[in-house]
Amino acid sequence: MKPEHRRAYDKRVLRLMTEDYCRGHHHGTPLCPSCSALLEYAETRIDRCPLGVKKSSCQRCSIHCYAAAPREQIRQVMRYAGPRLLLRHPIIALRHLLWNHLLRS
Repeated sequence: MKPEHRRAYDKRVLRLMTEDYCRGHHHGTPLCPSCSALLEYAETRIDRCPLGVKKSSCQRCSIHCYAAAPREQIRQVMRYAGPRLLLRHPIIALRHLLWNHLLRS
């Protein structure tokens, strides 16, 4: 996958997860201001990642692009939305799982 496609895909998955989290916790439609700010921050970090497409999942990366507080917020979003992604978007969830946990390990 080309780096620009990979980044767009990562941002799409992150947006889906953030929307699900916001809907479940803040009743945001589409996003409350805090979730919107977190998503914008995360998208900027994805765009500026020095390793690009060659990096492992952020969880396993040796370079942490996120500051501590947003990193913990993203973890909470992913913990909540990850299992739900499988029900709402099964193909995207399986692709994400394969790419981030099996192919990039």
